[in-house]
Amino acid sequence: QVQLVESGGGLVQAGGSLRLSCAASGSIFNINTMAWYRQTPGKQRELVAFITSSGSTTYADSVKGRFTISRDNAKNTVYLQMNSLKPDDTAVYYCNLRQWRDNYWGQGTQVTVSS
Repeated sequence: QVQLVESGGGLVQAGGSLRLSCAASGSIFNINTMAWYRQTPGKQRELVAFITSSGSTTYADSVKGRFTISRDNAKNTVYLQMNSLKPDDTAVYYCNLRQWRDNYWGQGTQVTVSS
């Protein structure tokens, strides 16, 4: 089993920055993909960014140039640096880990961007 614990959400003004962290514990394989998703009420959960264990990254078009995903493999932790935040970025952000055939989710952390 794998547990994911997110931190770093909160309230910020438009144009501000936040950094999310997600620490994974349990049976972590060397090869995996970690990602951040977000969800607003009434909408499907959407991918924000993901990073492979080798460091390759992919971003949603809506966050390119503003968000940066990174990871510390020694700590089994993934980060999401969010800059130039917009009110449209308001959502619950979820950490995700995929390895082999398994898919794990964190409990989510609220990010609210005020205009």
